[in-house]
Amino acid sequence: MKHFCILIFLFFPLFSGAQILQTDVQARLNTPALQGAWWAGEAGFAGEEPLFSIRAEQRMAPASTLKLITSAAALETFGPDYRFETRLYANAAPDENGTLAGDLYVRGGGDPALGSLRPKGGEDAATVLTRWAKKLKQAGIQHVCGNIYADDSLFEGLSVGRKVNWENMGNYYAAPVSALAIADNSFRIYFDAQPLHGRLARVSGMKPQVPGVQITSFATADALNRKDNTYVYAAPGQYQLTLYGTLPAGLQGFSVAAALPEPALFAVQYFKQILQKNGITVDGQAKVLSAAPDYQKMRLLYTQYSVPLKDILYVVNKRSFNFYAEMLARNLAVHAGEKGTMENGLKQLEKWLRSKNIPLQDVVLYDASGLSRDNMLSARALTGTLNAMAQSPYFETYYNTLATPNDRGDLLVLRRFLAPQKRIENVRVKGGTIDGVKALAGYVKNADGKLISFAFIANNLDHKNESVFRLHENIIKLLLETREEPNR
Repeated sequence: MKHFCILIFLFFPLFSGAQILQTDVQARLNTPALQGAWWAGEAGFAGEEPLFSIRAEQRMAPASTLKLITSAAALETFGPDYRFETRLYANAAPDENGTLAGDLYVRGGGDPALGSLRPKGGEDAATVLTRWAKKLKQAGIQHVCGNIYADDSLFEGLSVGRKVNWENMGNYYAAPVSALAIADNSFRIYFDAQPLHGRLARVSGMKPQVPGVQITSFATADALNRKDNTYVYAAPGQYQLTLYGTLPAGLQGFSVAAALPEPALFAVQYFKQILQKNGITVDGQAKVLSAAPDYQKMRLLYTQYSVPLKDILYVVNKRSFNFYAEMLARNLAVHAGEKGTMENGLKQLEKWLRSKNIPLQDVVLYDASGLSRDNMLSARALTGTLNAMAQSPYFETYYNTLATPNDRGDLLVLRRFLAPQKRIENVRVKGGTIDGVKALAGYVKNADGKLISFAFIANNLDHKNESVFRLHENIIKLLLETREEPNR
């Protein structure tokens, strides 16, 4: 009888924990939230076979989880303490009366966060430009006879991803990139308080004032919804903005953020205003250069350094900020000695993936932020990225750019579902949400403190149903309790 029992165990081995987890996750996918939708997911200890893998090789729209790749490539390329530079030049010296018989040049260096309060240590545009004005005075300049030029030549080509849809394009989260950026390349449009439901909401102004912008609003007040559902319709370079949608009724000073039509031009227009407020007169105009001049023949007046890259990446991932991700991709191209185009930036992302042995067949990229519905990634590509970064010397920085489940950034992709168990810090996530897409990827530290990488992607969802988030929370809870098998 003993021999029979031994044979039973030989031919019918016990199910492993991974097999049980695979079965459990598969069973949970039979939910109304995924009716008519696609779901893919994978999770596992770094460098080991997956704990579960369901359609993990399937290419799907990743939404903002794509930023995990962009931020990883930028961090490993530049390092956490890298700072971008914006330089201020003059092509002549001032005379004894403080007159500059020449021009000023602002050389854009691809700083994503110039004049922005989003990152730690950031300063608003007025503060930055006022400092520049003081540097001119220190250089003896009181009057500029010529023009102020914006050198935007470091980046080339399309300023917005070619697959970004019309509804998004004029809004701050799809702001055009530029080598000379300012204030996240966006501005705010303000409305009068409108207490009557269904009435047109009247625009009261904008801040800062953008020369040439004309706004036509068809947005209406909504007394039944406290959310902002207003969209700005405009293409890059277009100064006629049209607003549609709804905004909360009765709120004084309500505003929405719109994309600047020509960010580099606005940067020097604003600089000219600040100079004049600080007593420096300018006879010429604010203009954008079509090609970089010879800076070897000019006087460097000042170099503005950005906040460290690690603080920019915090905004990219924890606040899911598209604009910084797109700027970083172009900077990757420039760093590689290529033209600063979107296409070259995406090639650098693919090069980084290849260096980590992540199959490029799993990846189709049209932008670096995940805003386009046409981007495609597999869950396998995301877990591969997370596993690679777990081995990176910059892992701690990368890990800390991800949101915890109680973080009010990153689109509130999770509730505070771990607060009672005091296990908030054991989960770090990057969420992604666009039309019909909800994705989640990141790390879990299990009961033994071992790191698990995971990625979940749901496509073709009913946009009104957010219960898929609860599915993702429940799978994370399973991962928290997963233990590594002795023979793994």
